[in-house]
Amino acid sequence: MSIFSRRIHPVQVRAVVQALHAIFVENKYADKVIEYTLRQNPKAGSHDRAFVAETTYDIVRNYRLYAAILGREPQREADFWELAGIHLVLTNAAVVVGKDAEISEFRKLDPDEIQEKAARLRSERKIRESIPDWLDDLGSRELGPLWDETLAWLNRPAAVVLRTNRLKTNRDALKKILEEEDIETRPYSEADALVLERRQNVFRTKAFQNGLFEVQDFSSQLVAPFLDPKPGMRVVDACAGGGGKTLHLASLLEGRGQIIALDTLAWKLDELRQRARRAGVSNIETRVIENTKVIKRLYGTADRLLLDVPCSGLGVLRRNPDSKWKLSPEFIENLRHTQREILQTYSRILKNGGQMVYATCSILPSENELQVQAFLASEAGASFSLLSERKVLPQDDGFDGFYMALLLKN
Repeated sequence: MSIFSRRIHPVQVRAVVQALHAIFVENKYADKVIEYTLRQNPKAGSHDRAFVAETTYDIVRNYRLYAAILGREPQREADFWELAGIHLVLTNAAVVVGKDAEISEFRKLDPDEIQEKAARLRSERKIRESIPDWLDDLGSRELGPLWDETLAWLNRPAAVVLRTNRLKTNRDALKKILEEEDIETRPYSEADALVLERRQNVFRTKAFQNGLFEVQDFSSQLVAPFLDPKPGMRVVDACAGGGGKTLHLASLLEGRGQIIALDTLAWKLDELRQRARRAGVSNIETRVIENTKVIKRLYGTADRLLLDVPCSGLGVLRRNPDSKWKLSPEFIENLRHTQREILQTYSRILKNGGQMVYATCSILPSENELQVQAFLASEAGASFSLLSERKVLPQDDGFDGFYMALLLKN
């Protein structure tokens, strides 16, 4: 039975339909579309907001299967109404579909025909898991027999995981504080992770506003400790982005030492500075990579270097299911070139005796261990040795797919 056991109102479905049209016809990003949609309906209750967000993501996740059942590529809003009806039939939602449907747009649909088509179409993996042909071929080629299970896990909704900010609290204390705000969590592993028991908007909590935690998947939380930063060290996060791992590094440094956060996009570093203020972090310096001089000035200065490089993001498809429709083979090949360039150039930031982590949220060996192997075989990598590496697939522990390699500069 669907979690949406209450009566579904046409207004809720219309919001989903309009969001889907924006994602697939106007080519907008799903997270931004859903954020905008919910902002346009500030008086909607938590149940309505959950229905819109989760239904939209579920349909995006299963888009190819639903379109195959529909029998055409959706273009008009009427098509997306039918797609929504197909989804509600296949998830056993509490809604009538067919000639007696209360929602007029659902009257042309035949529930039995939908179920029969779905059963037949699900026999083909690329339709069942709703991915483009080229991506199914790529995953099968690179992961071999692991691809079936990996793909199935990538098509499941992701859990929400929090990382405790050690600079302000500890995990047990945070769990109790969140309970007082009706946020139920469970500890995971021996790290700082808390997993939400049910999806809730944690950004409205006082605990978040006071900087007691960040939202960060457990696999992502493995990266900063893998670098093994020590208080007092100089650490460079050379692809910092919005700073999730930067802030984790700061927590591990216990407020001592220095972190230099680099990125090519100034607005991401602006976001990082805001997050750092909330987290109570004062030892982060941000620098925009405007030219090669920014990197060259740092050569030979870092005790630790994190290269969380741009990647395909195939390990986090559960969080960004629309990305599988926006990626292309050419885009991934360009990313591989960028990854090679970053390894060749940025690795010079490290001191002799320092350690570097190369990390991606991809599951493809061509973006991961093969890149590290090629680097070690190159002139720039001749002074490096591989200490350890870790590959995380979503089926391993139920979290995001990640890769990380720890290298020593001799």
